[in-house]
Amino acid sequence: MESFAFAPAYELPSWPFTPPPELGSPRIVRHPIVIVGAGPSGLTLACDLAQRGVRAVLLDEDDTVGVRGASSRGICYAQKSLEIFERLGIYERIAAKGVTWSFGRTFSGEQEVYNFNLQANSVSRQPPFINLQQFYLEWFLVERILELGLTDLRWKSRVTRVEPLGDGVRIDVETPAGGYTIEADRLIDATGANSPIRTQLGIDAHSSRSTDRWCISDVRFKKPLPVERWTWVDAPFNEGRGVWQHLMADGVWRIDYQMPEDCDPATISQPKVAGARLREQLGPGVEFEFVWIGPYGYRDHLLDSFRHGQVFFIGDAAHVVSPFGARGGNSGIQDAANLGWKLALALQGQAGDALLDSYDAERQPAARQNLEVTSRSARFLAPRSPAEHTLRRAVVALAARHPFARALVNTGRMSVANDYPPAPRLPEGGRTVQNLPLRWADGRETTLMQLLAEGTQCLGLWLSPTPDGARAAMEAAASLPVRLLAIGGDSGLPTLQADDRLTSHLGIGDPGGFVLVRPDAYRAALLAQATPESIADALRTALARNTTP
Repeated sequence: MESFAFAPAYELPSWPFTPPPELGSPRIVRHPIVIVGAGPSGLTLACDLAQRGVRAVLLDEDDTVGVRGASSRGICYAQKSLEIFERLGIYERIAAKGVTWSFGRTFSGEQEVYNFNLQANSVSRQPPFINLQQFYLEWFLVERILELGLTDLRWKSRVTRVEPLGDGVRIDVETPAGGYTIEADRLIDATGANSPIRTQLGIDAHSSRSTDRWCISDVRFKKPLPVERWTWVDAPFNEGRGVWQHLMADGVWRIDYQMPEDCDPATISQPKVAGARLREQLGPGVEFEFVWIGPYGYRDHLLDSFRHGQVFFIGDAAHVVSPFGARGGNSGIQDAANLGWKLALALQGQAGDALLDSYDAERQPAARQNLEVTSRSARFLAPRSPAEHTLRRAVVALAARHPFARALVNTGRMSVANDYPPAPRLPEGGRTVQNLPLRWADGRETTLMQLLAEGTQCLGLWLSPTPDGARAAMEAAASLPVRLLAIGGDSGLPTLQADDRLTSHLGIGDPGGFVLVRPDAYRAALLAQATPESIADALRTALARNTTP
């Protein structure tokens, strides 16, 4: 699809192709983990594994980040993703480069009908959102992966064939220096929406029939616009269709214009056409320069299962949803965080294969929920029947006058960390634990993510345990990957200061209450009155250690 990049455009880094040791060798080498695709989800997984001391091979057919032409692509990174990036060691770079925001306004025509502040219910060290061009995120991840030094990152390496085996996968790879074959105990497909691996394996993605079309303009303005997320339900300057307006890094604004499904992508992306659209929106005298213009079209899809034997699908290879609410890229990043610790523990012999099954049991329902939420947003923004048009007009009219109706204005329910349904590894279901600022008993500061960055283990947070109970629990859980911490009291365990905000967020109020937090910062168990036996049992359940490996 034709797109236009203009000076001053971004200069993207590139990395050299290095002939791998398997090239020209008759011996087929087997690797424990091979990841295909160096987009946000594949890079997050590789970085997550390296942070845990796990080696992986990462194959990508390009030698740079982003796409040629330096388009912004995904830009809104949600709090849960930002918490993951703190654990991986790149959050400070993201925060320094990106644009932090929590406030948004929604308009119908020229009238504001709704606004929100996402900071209101947050207790995390991370903000609700940071806007940053996707290639910067990928760039930071690559540099962190190279710094950690455990990932064999192979550029200019295109996977041409995969063959499932009983105990792994055989992979053919084509490079500038020729082809070779490797095997993997487990293959992770992070190749994106048009996954060639998924196609070759004949897996139905259940793609939608219609294509939602947009024109994206990355623009610098001489006079800055308000640093807020502005959305139009039915912009008069875009023939009554939706528009999004965001600030990104480097003073570049991202403006997304919804287009008719039957539009010509090449025409809508012409600089003359895009410029006229901007002047219609901001006035004939607006001074600007384009950084990039290009069409964007998608069809949502969702796999029935994210695990097929020893092949795991993450990110857009597994699911594509409407962009409303920034649930696509963030969901892929969170797929990687869910799978990474499970692969690490399984590889280290600390968990059974049933733990890997829980990846699909948790992330497939999360993707289904995101698809349902974004599909409702899409229908609100692009009504497909007279009844849906009538309903939207009524909601917008009511929202202008009545607070109760403002929550019905659906321009995208912003990305949140999905709750997980009850399952064998999560008998009560799972919910995320935000990255609370914490203090040790001696006053030193830490955070939940900093605690989780130290090895691959669960955290057991116990409110005022007794010394005898603490000793017995450490003995009962001695063979399990867990770090037991006390909240207040004098139990002999490493102790965090008691804090009402902390105990309220964790859901414990009385002494003896216990929360088990998984390595991905999800609550796995809540015990009203913990005993050493109940703690060990909760751990074995969460780690699939109470089943035959």
